[in-house]
Order: sequence, then C-alpha cells, then structure tokens
Amino acid sequence: MKRLAILALLITTITSAQNKKEKDQKAIKDMCGCYEVTFNFTETFEYSGDSTYLASEVKHDKGLEWVELIQDADDKIAMQHLLIVGTAERPYIVKHWRQDWEFENTNLYEYNHNNIWQYVNLSKEEVKGQWTQKVFQVDDSPRYEGSASWVHVDGKSYWENETSAPLPRREYTTRSDYNVTTRRNRHEITSYGWLHEQDNDKVIRKDGTEDVILAQEKGYNTYKKVADTKCQAGQDYWTKNKDKWAIVRAKWDEVFGRNTDLILEEKVDNKVMFKYLLDDENYKTVEDIDPVIESFIKS
Repeated sequence: MKRLAILALLITTITSAQNKKEKDQKAIKDMCGCYEVTFNFTETFEYSGDSTYLASEVKHDKGLEWVELIQDADDKIAMQHLLIVGTAERPYIVKHWRQDWEFENTNLYEYNHNNIWQYVNLSKEEVKGQWTQKVFQVDDSPRYEGSASWVHVDGKSYWENETSAPLPRREYTTRSDYNVTTRRNRHEITSYGWLHEQDNDKVIRKDGTEDVILAQEKGYNTYKKVADTKCQAGQDYWTKNKDKWAIVRAKWDEVFGRNTDLILEEKVDNKVMFKYLLDDENYKTVEDIDPVIESFIKS
C-alpha cells in the first residue's frame, strides 16, 4: 500500500508539473499576433544631487506590431517582433526586438557593462520549473536575459524578472551620464492582449566599485490585440526575409555556444552592426553575414 501511495503521489506531481508547463507555454504564445502598441516611459526619481540634472523627457508613442512565432518546441519558444510604420497604402517594416523563451535553461549571458556579456552557468535546481526570457536587438545580437517562473493565480498569468541591460535606444543616443539599465520586467497576459511593465534603475557601473543609481523610470507598454489582417505587411515581410534571419540566428547560436564571456565592438569601420545586417541587398547569405558578426566579437 505504501508503494502505491508513493507512486500515486509521483504521478500527481508529474501531472501537475506538466499542466503548469502547458499553462506557461500558452501564456508565452498568447503574446503572438497583431497588436496596437503603446510605449510609455517617464522618469520617476533622481538621485544625482546635482541641481542642473535634467531628467529624460516623458515618452508616449504608439504603433502597430506583428509578433511572429518562429519556433515552437517543447522547451523553446521564439518570437520575432515587427513594427509596422507608415500608411496602410505604403507600410514600412522595422525589424524590431526578438524574444526567446527557454525552459529550465542553465546557460545565460548576463550583461555587465561596456558591451560585455558574462557567461553564467546555473544549476538545474536553480532553474527548476523556470523559463529564461532572452531578448535580442534588431540585429539579433544579445540585449538581456533572465530566468523566473510564470505565475498563474487569481485568473492572472505573469512573469517577473530583474536583470542588467544596455541603455535602451531611446536613451543611448542622448544620454552618457549612466551606462547600465537594471530592468525589472513584468509580462502579464490581459483581457485585451498583454502588458509589458517595467521599473528600471539608471545605473553608473564601474569596475571595482559599487553601482550608483542615478535615477529611476517607469515603463508601461500595452499590446492590444487586433485582427491579424491589420498586420499583413509584417507577415509579408517575414515570409520574404525569414531565411536570411535564420542564417543570422544560426551564427549567433554558434557564438553563444562557445560558453564564454562575450565582448562586442561598438563599431567596425565606423558602422554599427545593425547598419550591416539590416542591409537586405548586400547581406543575405552565410558568406556575407558570418564574417560581419565575427568582426564585432573581441577575442
């Protein structure tokens, strides 16, 4: 009888874990589709102690975004964001950020500062039941990543994590008084679509000293689901260009698979990486793409 009780408990535990994982997978894939997006950021507190300090301007923006499911495996789900700007008659597609979700992933690249990502190997116990969200820039180079559990309670499904990241594009072209963003990300599935909420620190990070928080900001980005047909231009773009970006991802996968710290050049021949890789006419084959990515990697 005791063995039967243990077996029953084991079966219940396995079934519960599998049901939880299926809920996680559904929540992640619920972020795919066509969305009217709002981007909202405001600086909340500053700690500079400098009377001449100028806070970042409040940002309100909106757009139409197609989130394409590009990989759907049991332990990995990948989604490409495509921003659709311009008019309905003359749409222009901006290849936006990408997010990969990996179940019980033990290999992470955590951002330090100055274009350095440190390789971190976690134990299986540390990531049990968790999903790593890996976020990539427009050229599929790394941005930030972190591991946490999806939570399904009181009719809500959400995931929260804190991790370091480079400055966002809206900041690094205008600010040089800090060099790291500590991001507290929350992704929540909602009745209208989903919400990406952020509570971020603007951090001054130097080797051998403690971090200094310069200021803090709030981000509140809503994704309101609309008919997929509104994002047809994004779907058409991906159908045309997906093979090229599969080559780019494959090269990056090979780089990440080296399992060592990663340091990237800011520019090569006075050009940033995305200027090369977003050039679809001149960079579309393995022979074109692999050397460019490799040229940005410091030994």
